[in-house]
Amino acid sequence: MKFLDWTIVALMYFGILAVVSLTKRYMRGVSDYLAAGRSAGRYLLTISAGIAGLGAITVVANLEAGFQSGFAMGWWGLTMSLFWVMVTVSGWVNYRFRRTRALTLAEFFEMRYSRRFRVFAGTVAFVAGLINFGIFPSVGAHFFIHFLGLPDSWQLFGLTLPVFPTLMALLLTTAVYFVFAGGQVAVMITDFIQGAFANLVFLILAVYLLALVGWDQVGEVLSQTPVGHSKINPFDTGFVADFNFKYFLIGVIGLFYGAMSWQGTQAYNSSARTAHEGKMGGVLGLWRGRSQDVFMTIVPILVFTVLNHPEWTGFAEGINSQLAGISNESLANQMRAPLVLTRLLPTGLLGAFAALMLGAFISTHNTYLHSWSSIFIQDVVLPFRKTPLSPKAHLSLLRAGVIGVAVFIFFFSLLYKQSQAILLFFALTAAIFAGWSGAVIIGGLYTRWGTTLGAWTATVSGVTLALTGFILEQAQRSWRESGTAFWGIMDWVGPDRALQWAAWTETHLPNGQELWGWAMWICALIYVAVSLTEQAVRPTSFNLDKLLHRGPYAIEGEIEEGNGTISQRWRMLGITNEFGRRDKLLYLTTWCWNIAWVAVFLVGTIYFLTRHVPDGDWSQWDGIWLNFWHTKIWIELAVAAVVVVWFTLGGVKDVKRLLNSLSTKAIDENDDGFIDR
Repeated sequence: MKFLDWTIVALMYFGILAVVSLTKRYMRGVSDYLAAGRSAGRYLLTISAGIAGLGAITVVANLEAGFQSGFAMGWWGLTMSLFWVMVTVSGWVNYRFRRTRALTLAEFFEMRYSRRFRVFAGTVAFVAGLINFGIFPSVGAHFFIHFLGLPDSWQLFGLTLPVFPTLMALLLTTAVYFVFAGGQVAVMITDFIQGAFANLVFLILAVYLLALVGWDQVGEVLSQTPVGHSKINPFDTGFVADFNFKYFLIGVIGLFYGAMSWQGTQAYNSSARTAHEGKMGGVLGLWRGRSQDVFMTIVPILVFTVLNHPEWTGFAEGINSQLAGISNESLANQMRAPLVLTRLLPTGLLGAFAALMLGAFISTHNTYLHSWSSIFIQDVVLPFRKTPLSPKAHLSLLRAGVIGVAVFIFFFSLLYKQSQAILLFFALTAAIFAGWSGAVIIGGLYTRWGTTLGAWTATVSGVTLALTGFILEQAQRSWRESGTAFWGIMDWVGPDRALQWAAWTETHLPNGQELWGWAMWICALIYVAVSLTEQAVRPTSFNLDKLLHRGPYAIEGEIEEGNGTISQRWRMLGITNEFGRRDKLLYLTTWCWNIAWVAVFLVGTIYFLTRHVPDGDWSQWDGIWLNFWHTKIWIELAVAAVVVVWFTLGGVKDVKRLLNSLSTKAIDENDDGFIDR
């Protein structure tokens, strides 16, 4: 890191601090703190939520996974685009949730089911979120230590202090300040700045690195992978572990079942100006990630290339020597790509990437701190009160929750030792909540027959299944690393039997993604079966119109004014009376873009499934696949360049509109998430 690099990082850090100081006065009430006064526009929503959901840890996680799977899994991901369109253009789950005007998901659970269920669901969401969030500071701090080449310790008044906890404390303190100062208002605006910057840097880095390494070298290296381990041919990946077709298929199902289940960015679900604006933000989200997706796809491949190509032998030896000094295998895998980038990127771009990662770290942490602390206070603590708090006391309690979450994740990161890939850890911990919540959310928003008993049984079953998997995974890690089978729990049956059980779990225990898949099916079936059984015994019909503020329960200003009546043909594409001309054009473009890629997928799949493959040798088609991936990357980069400019300009307009709305609207002290029963 040279002076220019450090200057870029400093400008990012102090720039967003200044923005927080300038905008904190716009946060005037509880609903402003929790949901930015429900005044956010589509561009602001999509860019801010995008970087909030990305985070430094997600960049590291995707670089880690991409190194293993290469391009091949991207082929199956082409169909994901169609499923994403189906979810977003229909406003699946998110649109109806915004119509409830709930400030948290568990508040909706109280509206639909019961207060006790709200408290239980809020508790599960909070605990699962804390565990999931617990490794964020650790991975982020390790990234900066290795990427910036920081020493293990530093001196302060003659004392020698470790860098790792010091860096975590500094970054967490910054994120806490953001939430304290302006709640969701400050979080959203600073996330927008960081998101717009990140999209631009991702685009520049992808182009630079691709030109530096060269596609010819990429092709030479990727063509040498063994049979069954191809990184370019999706039909030759039978032996790729973890990030394989099964991983992808579970993710597809999760798109529909788990829509809005994960609550790490829960405030964005309630922050849209209207339900329609939130839906359009989701559609724009399909375009926002172009530069990010290309970066996540191409960089792990380029890292794999320079570590395996003969012309980069000396370079690879230096990287491998550094990795050998990292004792934790999981951490070493995570740091591989960052270490390569430190040597590949020139002055200026090195600082830009460091600033990007700093912004991603802060944006995710302030968003998650805001989300999990809000869920704890709103859904676990306050429902026990018979009367609402004053706005001042309410805000003080919410801020106290932020400190509590920050302290917990600091010590969790300090003490917890990772044993598997980050994305698999995410899936495993998320399953504690997301494994069952999809059934309860969908049933609550779309059926009149879903019952509270059905919600309870599905929830208890899902939590039990996920926690069992999490405990067994940690026990397996204990056995693998120390030889202590299940922390000694099974020693009473004898050492031989204990080790047999431990060895059996190593080959049969599902990973986090597989556990999530099982939880989704089981919990959905339980919710439906129990609800319908109860309806057969005691028929009831829930008032969805009241929940969604439809018909006689409609609220002024909650429905967008479009261009009149929409024909049935338009409605088949998800277009409603709330759509303007530009909305229709965006929808049509989105459909066409994604259907075109699905058509490519179908034609290619049919072609290759009908080919004769002697002895399972797919290498004769490697040239075709390399040309395909090369062409696709440059198409994506061209689209990304347009999107970066388009979304940044739209986001700036949305920020101005948000601040104007917050400064002029009347404060409703009763809009605080408290339901009086």
